[in-house]
Amino acid sequence: MDVKEIQQLIKFVAKSGASEVKLEMEDWKITIKTGSAQRSSDVTYIQQAPVAAAPAVMQAAAPEAAPAAAPETAADDNSKYITVKSPIIGTFYRKPSPDKPNFVEVGSSIAEGDPLCVIEAMKLFNEIESEVSGKIVKVLVDDASPVEFDQPLFLVDPS
Repeated sequence: MDVKEIQQLIKFVAKSGASEVKLEMEDWKITIKTGSAQRSSDVTYIQQAPVAAAPAVMQAAAPEAAPAAAPETAADDNSKYITVKSPIIGTFYRKPSPDKPNFVEVGSSIAEGDPLCVIEAMKLFNEIESEVSGKIVKVLVDDASPVEFDQPLFLVDPS
């Protein structure tokens, strides 16, 4: 089960009004609990049962973890930029609709109040406006990707 399927399951449970749902598969056990009286206490538990092939997976993942020194130098270079973060959880879109051009591109000059992207949450499309003026240096999220609250979306050069 991948992340998109889990997100769809969470959305389905939220819409259904159920207070608790348990799903067990061969190597997954998922429990989703929602409190109808307190929406802020929604809890999702995801556990993966041990699999015999786990050591091979860990060995394959080890080479990916090795180049961790490169992001440290990139973080130093990005410290002069302002990071525009997602104000909500949802799906990030760079365009107002599929047949329209992107709101902004790398190198675009922006002013306060200019639209940067759209984030869809619960079938509502929320236009995200810039709170700073400057120039887009980098787009940090792919189009049509899920984003979390406070996840960096853009780097802006304020100068």
